[in-house]
Amino acid sequence: MITSLKAQYSQYFSSVLSILLVSVLCFVVRDEINYRVAALILLLTVSVVAMLFDILPVLLSAFLSAVIWNYFFIPPQFTLHISSTEDLLMFLSYFFVALLNAVLTFKIRQAERKARDKEEKEQTIKLYNTLLNSLSHELRTPIATILGTVDTLKDSNHKLNTLQQMDLLNDIDIATVRLNRQVENILNMSRIESGILKPKSDWCDVNELVNAVIQKIDLTEGHKIVFAENENLPFFKLDIGFTEQILLNILHNAVHYTPANSWIEVFVIHDSENCKIVISDNGKGIPESEHILIFDKFRRLPESKTGGSGLGLSIVKGFTEAQGGKIQLQNNIPNGAVFIIEIPAETSYINSLKNE
Repeated sequence: MITSLKAQYSQYFSSVLSILLVSVLCFVVRDEINYRVAALILLLTVSVVAMLFDILPVLLSAFLSAVIWNYFFIPPQFTLHISSTEDLLMFLSYFFVALLNAVLTFKIRQAERKARDKEEKEQTIKLYNTLLNSLSHELRTPIATILGTVDTLKDSNHKLNTLQQMDLLNDIDIATVRLNRQVENILNMSRIESGILKPKSDWCDVNELVNAVIQKIDLTEGHKIVFAENENLPFFKLDIGFTEQILLNILHNAVHYTPANSWIEVFVIHDSENCKIVISDNGKGIPESEHILIFDKFRRLPESKTGGSGLGLSIVKGFTEAQGGKIQLQNNIPNGAVFIIEIPAETSYINSLKNE
């Protein structure tokens, strides 16, 4: 309530101040311009004010500009009396046009705001329909797999040999990992949108972190992840959980959206004050027109492989920016995509840490 009142007072103050400043400038150069030109300049000022503020401050500025024009510019000056009929008609016309201009401009702004709100609402509905459709598939599929496999184990346990039982248990494990990943993505996106992301920095051996993440990636289609440890890397002080999720989502996407037997390469360097992580692949790549949009929520490439909720890369961007970093997408030569993550981080070498 207090904030709203402050905003209203600010609009009144700004609109009145605008009229006063323009009036002073016109008065200073009154010998070079006649009072009719001053009227046009004041009308223009009212139009600009009408584009910025609510109706009441605008009406006030229109009324004030008419009074100022009459008193300081229409002869005889420094009086509200108007001696000529022509000037009186001009003043009345000015007053009417200024008020009409203020009202019409405000109405146009209102109509534009309603149209924009309607468009945003439709876009939001479209996005959430996309999310629900995607999640209904992404969540239902692993749940159905788990339920079906459990039923099979219960009903046919005595008919299955050990190898068959292990295959079914492996199916449950894969479905559980997939389900857990989708739930984590939903929770992470909620944290990003709520604005409560607060990174907790700690010393991290990024070589170990990358190796640990690679172990969690399913490489059933012959994909190969290449990571050459950089023995010269210092320890970086960053949010380990956020950075792990960044790596997981990018590597999962690289495996999911590249053809079978593709390779993915990861390398980490200490670049100035940043921990720089580069992940590249030799897949089909991403069109340049999608390079900016690809980090939007629910964004999926046209004709992309089925599956996925379109949240992975938006979470990557959110977790990177939460640590004060940035992410870039480039084309790999001759084909594929390259993600470059730069996270500002303190550094220290192992001998320094031992002495702390």
